[in-house]
Amino acid sequence: MNARTTWTESEIGDLTGTVAIVTGANSGLGFETSRALLQAGAHVVMTMRSAEKADAAKQALLDDLGAVSLETMLLDLADLESIRRFSEMFHGKHSRLDLLVNNAGIMMTDAQLTIDGFESQLGTNHLGHFALTGHLMDLIESTPAARVVSLSSLAHRWGFMEFGNLMFHNGSYTPRAAYGRSKLANLLFAYELQRRFDAAGVDAISVAAHPGTAGTGLADHLFNRWYLRPLKALVFLGLQTPKQGARPSLRAATDPTAQGADFFGPSGRNQHRGAPVRVESTAASHSQVDAAKLWAESERLTGVNYESLRTPTK
Repeated sequence: MNARTTWTESEIGDLTGTVAIVTGANSGLGFETSRALLQAGAHVVMTMRSAEKADAAKQALLDDLGAVSLETMLLDLADLESIRRFSEMFHGKHSRLDLLVNNAGIMMTDAQLTIDGFESQLGTNHLGHFALTGHLMDLIESTPAARVVSLSSLAHRWGFMEFGNLMFHNGSYTPRAAYGRSKLANLLFAYELQRRFDAAGVDAISVAAHPGTAGTGLADHLFNRWYLRPLKALVFLGLQTPKQGARPSLRAATDPTAQGADFFGPSGRNQHRGAPVRVESTAASHSQVDAAKLWAESERLTGVNYESLRTPTK
């Protein structure tokens, strides 16, 4: 793979005729990922939780880019029924899916549950995308050279799996631990999906990315107290822009030399900033035992079974 540290979105090839989904696309990384894919000619389905945000994001891009092939659809990844409805609507409109960018997420929130009773960070960041990908798997499998991009984070480094207490019951919840677990789960899923693609002979690849440190608004709630607001300004001053933070996702999504189970992140020190290159993830993220356990538990919890990819992990 080309390890240059100068890659930008200008190197994305012509995507005319391709169909992409970007989750959590109303702002931040998802918005900038959508913008770049649209500029390259893709038809982009941007998903958001609210119609108001969808309309605003769509209008902003149309005002900026002109006549691009764009649609918005409502999707709440913390609600399995919303995911099912989205899949039905997408199937009704589209017969192919070249690119699924599982971008949406929440970060270090207070303890809360999704509508289905899952710990909210794991439920949204991992289980929601697991269910979404499963519902769309028939289109992914039938579209030549399709890609699934899973967004992780540097936080995967402090994540740990505890299958007897996956949802942090009994007062064990902390925002940091739950976020790290959800981001580790994203990588376990991405790598296991590629193993299953390979075993089933599916013409698709599963890749992952992380943005480094970027000022996307994801962590704004951490500075809600008045005495932390000056600190917020200081912290965000040194961060990458959302456009810079989206580049690892975009390279994972479009680089023709990318291979299954590649992981892209910034090239700079400790992967905090810089141009996107292939990077390494922790040993825990490559545990095939944990990946298989998480897959089985994710199918059980969501009720979404990947029937075509049931070949056991090698």
